[in-house]
Amino acid sequence: MVKLATAREARLYGPALAVRRWEYVNAGAYAFAALLLAAGLAALSAGGGASRAGLATAAVALAAVAAVNAHDLAAHLAGVDWRVGLARFDAQLGLVEFLVPALHAAGCVLAVAGLALLVSQGEEGARYSYGREMHAANMLLAAAVLWLLGSVLNSCQVYERADGRAQLLQSSVQVPLLLGSLLFLVAAVVNRRRVSGSWRREPGVLVGRSWAWLCLVGSLLWLAAALLNVLKVFKMHQSDALRLEKLRGGAQERLSRDREGRVPLNWEEVARRAALPTELR
Repeated sequence: MVKLATAREARLYGPALAVRRWEYVNAGAYAFAALLLAAGLAALSAGGGASRAGLATAAVALAAVAAVNAHDLAAHLAGVDWRVGLARFDAQLGLVEFLVPALHAAGCVLAVAGLALLVSQGEEGARYSYGREMHAANMLLAAAVLWLLGSVLNSCQVYERADGRAQLLQSSVQVPLLLGSLLFLVAAVVNRRRVSGSWRREPGVLVGRSWAWLCLVGSLLWLAAALLNVLKVFKMHQSDALRLEKLRGGAQERLSRDREGRVPLNWEEVARRAALPTELR
């Protein structure tokens, strides 16, 4: 899940306008990808000739989710000047800001690979490969495990300084994301058992209907989390009284000392001074 818009000072990785723009872009891109995923799985659940197109659409949507989470991870790393070692002092920095987008991105990559294997299955029975379908089922199961683990870690984010509204907005995103990831895991387990328990399949059937319907409900929960995330980004930028969380365990002080003399914290002031003549700076 996109985590750029948090109540942490570490999110200040650039000029305020650029930060706001990228947080809106990330939230919007994630919502669009979640909608595309739900549409693809809905087409897959409907069956008929749309099964292959539904799988392909879902794969494209998950690739977009992976790209958004990868950018999210890069932005969080840039927010602390790429000092991964600060995670030793602040557990939430490593487990939430770093590990959550990494797990979700890796899960999406595995899921895209698994869906690609399913799409590559031929329509004729002679071209069907049981081994390929088993590999796809294993990849989808591994992806669901990573998503669930990332969602559980995402729920571990605790705010101490932020007001109740910020915490409520954060929880409203965490809960549907966690429930959706859990449904994806249940669907993957059901699908894995279906594939391992049968050496034959009906011609033209790429996935089981139970897997498709469970994944559809899970994708709708992800879509709800994505829309609530857009609302969270909007509300957090509209609030002038939002108290930002500092890095814990002395990590904030270490980051500030390291930035001192190299990267000033007030980006707007730096831009204003750069525009002045040398004698007036």
